[in-house]
Amino acid sequence: MERARRRMMAEVPSATVVVTNPTHIAVALRYEPPAMAAPKLVAKGVGPLAERIREIARAHGVPLVENPPLARALHAAVELDAEVPPAHYRAVAEVIGFVLQRRASR
Repeated sequence: MERARRRMMAEVPSATVVVTNPTHIAVALRYEPPAMAAPKLVAKGVGPLAERIREIARAHGVPLVENPPLARALHAAVELDAEVPPAHYRAVAEVIGFVLQRRASR
């Protein structure tokens, strides 16, 4: 279990974005088109684990986006290392699009 948690945390620096429910939930998503058909959930956590995901993301410059409904939905519906299901494409695309636009404007 601890090994899986360490592996998950090692994926956070390569995430495209971390979606949060400000303090309780964090999910890290990676999207690398065209190599990936859909974004992939690379880390997720609740409570102290969510805080650790946010800390690692901040330390590596991974954007944090507050979206409580999306964070809750992804945490509940998507398994670790799985692609985001089509039902969540629109909301995830909006978040990733926002992050990519911010990066491009820097």
